[in-house]
Amino acid sequence: MKRRTSVTAVSAAALLVAAPLLTGCSTEAHPGAAAVVGDERITIASVQERVETVRQAQREQPEGDQLLQASGGLTRQTVSFLVYLEVLEQTAEANGVEITRREIQESRALAEASAGGAEALERSALVANALPMAGEEQIEQMLAGQLMFQGLASRLNAPPGPEGDQLIQQALAETAEEIGVEVNPRYGEWDSQQSVLADADTPWLRVEAPAAGTEGIPAPPA
Repeated sequence: MKRRTSVTAVSAAALLVAAPLLTGCSTEAHPGAAAVVGDERITIASVQERVETVRQAQREQPEGDQLLQASGGLTRQTVSFLVYLEVLEQTAEANGVEITRREIQESRALAEASAGGAEALERSALVANALPMAGEEQIEQMLAGQLMFQGLASRLNAPPGPEGDQLIQQALAETAEEIGVEVNPRYGEWDSQQSVLADADTPWLRVEAPAAGTEGIPAPPA
């Protein structure tokens, strides 16, 4: 996934609040694309690679079978998450929010200290109930996303709670409308109110359903 800022991308159970308005996308219009967000193309191949990284890490765990079964909708969740990240980054950029490599590293150090070390943090990310992640890159994406979200909240003077969440959601939706968001219908349609991929009008194209209880992507931040 290409970056225009110093941020790589993002992920974590505390990120999704709102996002783009949906426009349907056909595989014929964007062959090989899982989604297109503005000028950024999220390829099916990159989604599959990311998912396989998580799957391999899950298999290596003592409870690997349970982890695999509990994350049956990982592909669809990953697409939804990556779309959100792109909208979040472009919204942050438009509002003058920049995240540096140093900030990400400092955030990781704090997260590791809180989790009980680097290995504990990696395991925590892997067994997450909402969107499992594996490896340094995915964890840093998660942390970068949290930093972007916090920076955007600060720039918009968004207070804690529902009112602040609504301000951020509005900014994300406006960005999505401006740049355009298209999702391959096999993964669903983007629901801007819920910030997840909803059922598409052509459900026979979809490859997975979300895992029970996850509803697509992580819950909004508290």
